[in-house]
Amino acid sequence: MAFHRSMQALVLKKRLFLVFFLCLLSTGGQAAVALKKADSLFLAGHLDDAALLYEAAMAEGQMATDPMLLKLAYVSERNSDPARTLYYLQVYFDRHPQETVLRKMNEVARSNGLIGYETDDLNYFYLFYKQYGIYVLMFLLGLGLYVFGVLIVKMNRKETSPSRHKWVVLLYLLALLLFVNLPEGYQSGITSRDRVLLRQSPSAAAPVTEVIGRGHKVNILGSEDIWLRIFWNDQLYYVRKDQVWLI
Repeated sequence: MAFHRSMQALVLKKRLFLVFFLCLLSTGGQAAVALKKADSLFLAGHLDDAALLYEAAMAEGQMATDPMLLKLAYVSERNSDPARTLYYLQVYFDRHPQETVLRKMNEVARSNGLIGYETDDLNYFYLFYKQYGIYVLMFLLGLGLYVFGVLIVKMNRKETSPSRHKWVVLLYLLALLLFVNLPEGYQSGITSRDRVLLRQSPSAAAPVTEVIGRGHKVNILGSEDIWLRIFWNDQLYYVRKDQVWLI
């Protein structure tokens, strides 16, 4: 009897897995068909219809490809929507950090009076980090292995190391830790509403210090419940999460 029940349970699990697998295939197939249709509409010149299909696919969880992002940025710029243009370009830039994309964003932002896309030292540092960060990390790791190798040899020979050498190693480890975790501490977003209220604390009752428009880029330094802590004009403020497109 127990054996019969276990066999029934096994058959039921197999059927449920089969149904789930077929649903996945069906959903994936529908998404592929929708994207092909969007590509065809774009090539035929029906840009707005293609953009709607691309955005619907993304809203359903479809990962945006690089061509999709560039097409959506092109359609948004053509429709005089600088906020969406900058959003799609910024997502593309995070994948492919290129100076040409950075300059394009700066050009669109300047022509529309938007802040946060300047070709300044911070953005160029971020560009350098995204392009060459892995090589810098490999160099630091190689240097660290060499230093630790020297220290181990000295320990085996029972040679004493000056205190300053130990402090240098400690500072090196701290710098390496900071460099490795730098991307996790940096996040940006683009304001998505025409009136975004900057508050002094994470509360709807907190005083509003400033009101900014749609399309500005802000640096995000954390979150509390439905609020984002942002850095704007050298000050810390809080804005609602639903008023910012996260990059």
